[in-house]
Amino acid sequence: MIKAGIVGGTGYTGVELLRILVMHPQVELCVITSRSEAGKPVSDLYPNLRGKIDLVFSEPDPVLLSACDVVFFATPNGTAMISTPALLDAGVRVIDLAADFRIKDVAEWEQWYGLSHACPDLLDEAVYGLPEVNRELIRNARLIANPGCYPTAVLLGLLPLIEANLVDSEQLIADCKSGVSGAGRSANVGSLLCESSESFKAYGVAGHRHLPEIRQGLEAAIGMPVGLTFVPHLVPMIRGIHATLYATSLKADVDLQSLYEDRYADEPFVDVMPTGSHPETRSVKGSNYCRLAVHQPQSRDTVVVLSVIDNLVKGAAGQAVHNMNLMFGLDEDMGIDAVALMP
Repeated sequence: MIKAGIVGGTGYTGVELLRILVMHPQVELCVITSRSEAGKPVSDLYPNLRGKIDLVFSEPDPVLLSACDVVFFATPNGTAMISTPALLDAGVRVIDLAADFRIKDVAEWEQWYGLSHACPDLLDEAVYGLPEVNRELIRNARLIANPGCYPTAVLLGLLPLIEANLVDSEQLIADCKSGVSGAGRSANVGSLLCESSESFKAYGVAGHRHLPEIRQGLEAAIGMPVGLTFVPHLVPMIRGIHATLYATSLKADVDLQSLYEDRYADEPFVDVMPTGSHPETRSVKGSNYCRLAVHQPQSRDTVVVLSVIDNLVKGAAGQAVHNMNLMFGLDEDMGIDAVALMP
């Protein structure tokens, strides 16, 4: 059994990680930390876990965490980087669900996150945990930078076009919508029901923290800079991301449907839908799937890709467990092959 610890078990990402791991046949949950809820039974805070877990939240204890095989950080940005070096020295594998290790350029990370990086020497070692790109590197990694939710949806949607050099990489547009859970569980006026319900708005148009992460992933695929316009939106639903992606085709008469089907043929969690499909966020709710559809409206030169994921599963906790499965030589879909919830 894999002995697992979770640092930061009270947010939406943390409880989703708990929900998945308590049902994982090869995982023993040993430590769940929360400074604000220390001493409280986990099932008191999250009654959906009653009968599945008997742990209590505890203060972060380096000794207890160092006894784990893997530690997940479901914490705010800037937390994991403080504790990771000592955990790695103790032989613990680390999966950070925040952004501390996602961006390789230290100066760029500090610019976007407004912090000084505590262990920049680990940025080169950290493996970006997108299995559809870095599967073999993940298998041997000590430290995983779990991708962000928007980057997961956008990268999976655009990579086949970019890798095949079929579109103008200087004119990419990612028009993305997220449910309110993407803002986290902390008190925020903008995510109150009366503020977000029956409304729809863009935000971060001037620049969003996920922009450099998406750009880095696309540039790594082709070895050159890309031009990306990324605009996120908040929609009045609890969970889910819908990314509508636009690119200008450079080549005519390319079978884009076959391109996507071939690229993801062996990927257990990417579903390329039939020609003409319009995937919905509800079709992936509670699941680790990304569903894609590729269109070329009126057979003109604009390619439109539709990409949907559950931001808390494929965009966070489910992808983290997928990474853990790879790191420990387990079946990739173990514990994360749940069917989406409908309606």
